[in-house]
Amino acid sequence: MTIPTHSIEEMKDPKEITSVTLGTSPVSLEEFIAVARYHAKVEFSPEMEEKITSVRKLVEKFLEESRPIYGVTTGFGDNVRHSISKENAKQLQLNIIRSHSTGVGEPLNEECVRAIMFAMLTNARTGFSGVSLPTITQIKELLNRGVVPFVPGEGCIAGLSVEGHIALVLVGEGYAYVDGKKVPGAEALTKAALSPITLGTKEGLDLLNGCLGAIGLSALALYNTIQCMKSADIASAYSFETLKGTKKALDPRLMAAKCREEQADTAKNLLHILEGSEIIDANTDRTVQDPYVLRCAAQMSGADKRVIKETYRAICEEFNSCCDNPVIIPDETGEDGVALMEGNFDGSYTAMHMDSLCIAMAHLGKMCERRTDRLVNRHFSDYPGFLVKNPGLNSGYMITHYTSATLLIEIRSMLTPSSGDSIPVSANQEDPNTFTYVSAMKAYQCSRKLEYIVGIELMTQAQAKDFITDLKSAPVIEKVHSQIRSEIPTVEEDRYFYPDMEKIKDMVHEGTLVKTVEKEIGHLLF
Repeated sequence: MTIPTHSIEEMKDPKEITSVTLGTSPVSLEEFIAVARYHAKVEFSPEMEEKITSVRKLVEKFLEESRPIYGVTTGFGDNVRHSISKENAKQLQLNIIRSHSTGVGEPLNEECVRAIMFAMLTNARTGFSGVSLPTITQIKELLNRGVVPFVPGEGCIAGLSVEGHIALVLVGEGYAYVDGKKVPGAEALTKAALSPITLGTKEGLDLLNGCLGAIGLSALALYNTIQCMKSADIASAYSFETLKGTKKALDPRLMAAKCREEQADTAKNLLHILEGSEIIDANTDRTVQDPYVLRCAAQMSGADKRVIKETYRAICEEFNSCCDNPVIIPDETGEDGVALMEGNFDGSYTAMHMDSLCIAMAHLGKMCERRTDRLVNRHFSDYPGFLVKNPGLNSGYMITHYTSATLLIEIRSMLTPSSGDSIPVSANQEDPNTFTYVSAMKAYQCSRKLEYIVGIELMTQAQAKDFITDLKSAPVIEKVHSQIRSEIPTVEEDRYFYPDMEKIKDMVHEGTLVKTVEKEIGHLLF
């Protein structure tokens, strides 16, 4: 299978993608996000439909011939030792989605459920699963018609349970949200002008296999982290002005002395954003050496970007792969083939990269939080305490920094890798396992916390800049500042800060400030 070859900086804005056609071309991360988050419509190419129909015939042929195939003519897990008759083949598939729908706790939000559903389709797109066209069409129509299955999001080991709750709705069972109201699955289908389907042999297994829940959450977590990283470059440039940093730390000759392209590219980003800054020019020789958080900004961000780039490749490879078991391989004629019982469902790649991504997010978050502290801390800056004109009577940004610090601690509490752990299940038939879903859920939760940490720094940077009246900022910084101020006014005295933090978080989440910067200087290098 092939994957997108374009780089992160060349990614399109997923909000601008209104339709995604699944076919022979690889699916991009931005297409994945367009469907999961921004409700882009999903279509199938004729080539994809033809391939899926052709391979489906092989599965039915294998069943008719009673070939010994896992999940087709045998039970699941340790039940592989039990044979299943042709007469019970369909019941087996219904039984697996019923018995595996064991998620508990709070339900997943809409974008998470849609991401998992789309992962089901990208897995089927490869044509090696043997799932039928009517089954994946049902998933497509649920996405296109806004039906969101009710999916309890806790207690999932790698996949299985979250996918099971989605699969129940396909057959008219379980629950789903329609127009925000939770209704029984059969009623949800009726409201969407759809009918329950009957799963054929292997199809229940197809829908549950391959850590599809983890893949969906991983795509969301990855995209959120990319948005945070780009916004953090803007915050870094901002900090060189507000904390009176010297641009000597960004010297291209210095960057060339170390074999790290992400570090060099970060320095280029900051220098481009800071072009024309009177503040920077005035402080170039102010000190021999800046604090670590300034002089190592390119190095630290570069390390984060390396992890993010490697994760980007791994996750794009995963949702462009067949992550099923067994895999159906047609012969040269297409009239016959084999079912290979193997381990493509294993989630090790996803789990390890999500664990690594959590570490990168904590690393990025600590840099943003430390700069925030330097701005609000009168012992380390030239500004009034907590960036307010009348400290004492006003607490200013004192407690917003508490929020940033606490969110960082919450991220740090999730840094223990899940991929290295294992608890045998299914009578030790499933041993070891990767806890892929746990790693992916942690990464998704971390990414949402990181958005606030980056946003809070940007908000404090804007407040600090308001105190600089004698020198001009870089033109790009001025545009960023104006955009922030269009939503969040200068703090003259204490007010209710929650709305401000939500607005600045949304700017990070949607890439609003990144768009402003890239309009002026082109793509931020990644």
